[in-house]
Amino acid sequence: MSTRRILVLNPKGGCGKTTLAVNIASFYANQGKSVVLADFDPQGSAMEWIEARPESYATIKRVPAWKDDVRLPRDVDYVVMDAPAAVHSREISNLLKRAESVVIPVLPSPIDIRAAAHFIQDILLNKRVSHKNTKLAVVANRVRENTIVYQKLQRFLKRLDIPFVAVFRDTQNYIRAADRGISIFEMAPSMVTQDLDQWRSLTRWLNSKRSLPG
Repeated sequence: MSTRRILVLNPKGGCGKTTLAVNIASFYANQGKSVVLADFDPQGSAMEWIEARPESYATIKRVPAWKDDVRLPRDVDYVVMDAPAAVHSREISNLLKRAESVVIPVLPSPIDIRAAAHFIQDILLNKRVSHKNTKLAVVANRVRENTIVYQKLQRFLKRLDIPFVAVFRDTQNYIRAADRGISIFEMAPSMVTQDLDQWRSLTRWLNSKRSLPG
């Protein structure tokens, strides 16, 4: 089996890329898979998460990929890549070359919706995406569902030419998990029942042929 490569990408800062990346990595690590978390952001938040991770939990290897000449390993089951904010067209193209599947988190705010509209319009013109060598999906992040702005976000995401696959609520559970170097999948199930239900939509897409080139 070749290495599965998943990228979490959005040039807009603060949209929850690292939170999604570490939770995706943990999801597969807890299935007994060999997982690498590659951090392309010089802030190194994903690497700090691994450093805080207790040794008793499923192993996730770390790669500080923002450094020059760092090659991602091929002898693993999954590589999950956390992209930096404020990346430009050339950097985005280089990241897309590394990925089979791209998860794009969008926050329910007018500024984030407008930024996402421009970014997605541009990324759909990328050759890897237009030739279906890299598949995209969008998730709504930090959502309070009974709000007008979320309804606007929902309408926007449903109009896109790419799948809108999951909605993640605004909850302190992700912060509590991150402080301990663990994920939503490693907290007491009684605390995260609703969150685990929401994650099934994304993991179902990632595990399906719809997320793979072709």
